[in-house]
Amino acid sequence: MFGLFGKNEEKTNNKCDLKFLCWQCEMSAPGGCGSHGENKGVCGKTSTKSRLQDMMIYGLKGLSAYREHADELINDLGDEEAKKILKEIDDVIAKTLYFTLTNVNFNFDEHIAQLMKVGNAGVKVMNLLSEAHTKALGIPTPIEVTQNKAEGKCILISGHNLDMLEKLLKRIEERGLSDKINVYTHSEMLPAHGYPHLKKFKNLKGNIGKAWFDQTDVFSKWNGTCVVNTNCIVPPEKSKKVQNYIDRLYTYKITGIEGAKKIENDNFDPLIDHTLELPDIEGFDSDEKLVTGHHYKTVLDAYGAKVLDAIKEGKLKRVWVIAGCDAPGKKRDYFRELALAIPKNHIIITSSCGKFRFNDVDFGTVPGTDIPRYIDLGQCNDSNGAVHIALAVANALGVEDVNDLPVSIALMWMEQKAIIILLALLSLGIKDIIIGPNAPQFADDAMVDFLVENFNFGVISGDIHKDFGKELAS
Repeated sequence: MFGLFGKNEEKTNNKCDLKFLCWQCEMSAPGGCGSHGENKGVCGKTSTKSRLQDMMIYGLKGLSAYREHADELINDLGDEEAKKILKEIDDVIAKTLYFTLTNVNFNFDEHIAQLMKVGNAGVKVMNLLSEAHTKALGIPTPIEVTQNKAEGKCILISGHNLDMLEKLLKRIEERGLSDKINVYTHSEMLPAHGYPHLKKFKNLKGNIGKAWFDQTDVFSKWNGTCVVNTNCIVPPEKSKKVQNYIDRLYTYKITGIEGAKKIENDNFDPLIDHTLELPDIEGFDSDEKLVTGHHYKTVLDAYGAKVLDAIKEGKLKRVWVIAGCDAPGKKRDYFRELALAIPKNHIIITSSCGKFRFNDVDFGTVPGTDIPRYIDLGQCNDSNGAVHIALAVANALGVEDVNDLPVSIALMWMEQKAIIILLALLSLGIKDIIIGPNAPQFADDAMVDFLVENFNFGVISGDIHKDFGKELAS
């Protein structure tokens, strides 16, 4: 597989020799089918089909996260049409799980078709979640946010759950404490600042830190309370630094680690009371600023016509989608290098926590226009916005195939929500996607061949000019 995507010596030397591992039924070979290097299980399932089913499960994990977030908001809104779509998504989840049952399906093409159904459900759930967010919280508008600057009694919120954030802000207000407790965002909560119904709370102050994995350092330094309301949370088993703040850490709903306090039934009073008992924040006095709030609806409304004119006039040559999940390691600096190398007459569309690799840069505007060269669509679930923008531009320009637009896609991936986003893009027929920094280990040669042949799919080489030389020169 790495020969097709570009040589990766480290991975090749350390790769697992097992073609697959399956022990879900009583018939499984001792140690599990595939545990001794076999290419086929006792039931007849090949390693490729086993890996395709693994991909289904990973996609469903990402799908279930977005489905849960959407369900919370839709129930609060009482949106009956949205509930019907949720039922369609739930049906895909159930049927896909059934698909992976022992002795159900051994057909390669039908495995691909089922993965596309999962991807289509991903499209639906991200659209649902986007609509629910804008109905409940208003349509975001661009805003400049303070970075690493905090004062007073403070709560730091990490995760993705904007509904939880609003409920907390409301409870602080109800108790008459808005002038005594400030609330700050971390990682994927940054886009909260763009939503009208959230930024009206004057004690929602700014952002602290970058992507999820810096939480052990940031939370250790932060002497207020911290809340993680979804993934990604770092457990004590991963880092001893967690003990520095475990007594000040709160989790929400399904998220949890040993030793943290749980917010039960949306009762935020223990969190608020604890925050008041702690000393004022010290050591966060940076003058940095970040920009967020470019929801796709805002982009189309404010810049849609201007983008079309800029394309027609030759002022805007290319659109880049550089987005995805961040994770520790220097390999993802590739995406910063790429963003910095993009010509002035190109724009960058981003989302998710991967943007923290380069969102400290002021990219300015496209020369001769007021179109921002950096557009932050929001959280990872807002990745659907890039598709909405592309489809709108293609339709306005009379381009039948969105793949014919001057768009380059470089995605970083880390966990299963990235898998459902990828499946969603593939289900829409989006091609020429390059991901990184490494290829998925669950993909084998047959899966790779299919992706390359049908979608011109690739993995970054580590050299931006090798991967995108032509596009960077345009």
